[in-house]
Amino acid sequence: MTIHIRPAHAADAALILRFITELAVYEKAEHEVVATVEDIETSLFSATSTAKALICEMNGQPIGFCVYFFSYSTWLGKQGLYLEDLYISPTSRGSGAGKQMLRHLAQIACETGCGRFEWSVLDWNEPAIGFYESIGASAQSEWVRYRLAGEALTAFADGNS
Repeated sequence: MTIHIRPAHAADAALILRFITELAVYEKAEHEVVATVEDIETSLFSATSTAKALICEMNGQPIGFCVYFFSYSTWLGKQGLYLEDLYISPTSRGSGAGKQMLRHLAQIACETGCGRFEWSVLDWNEPAIGFYESIGASAQSEWVRYRLAGEALTAFADGNS
């Protein structure tokens, strides 16, 4: 079994969207995926994109992906690496691919001078939480995540709320 992690390319947009949809099904949110292949091509692979993607392959076959971007910590005075999504196909879980993806991202964080490497996990996803804790990650329970999206975002931007 050979696991290889490589940067994603625009030609991977349909594959990435397939993985995004599979992840959304797992997270019971398939109905929330509105992205198209063109959206993925534009948002991940345009010259102005701030996000990056990696493809994980096992024996030459794609089995997963991740999307990440660089954030910034004012307290550290350094950038951070934020993992938006990490997905490994169910048939390949337990192979070490997820751990290799996280290690690869940790190496990118260290090589680029990041002060931290962060991500979020759904509170019901016990397998993922256990896995993250097994590699030394710790929950940041003192922070509550907030989101403005859709009509609420537009209304606030327009001064209507």
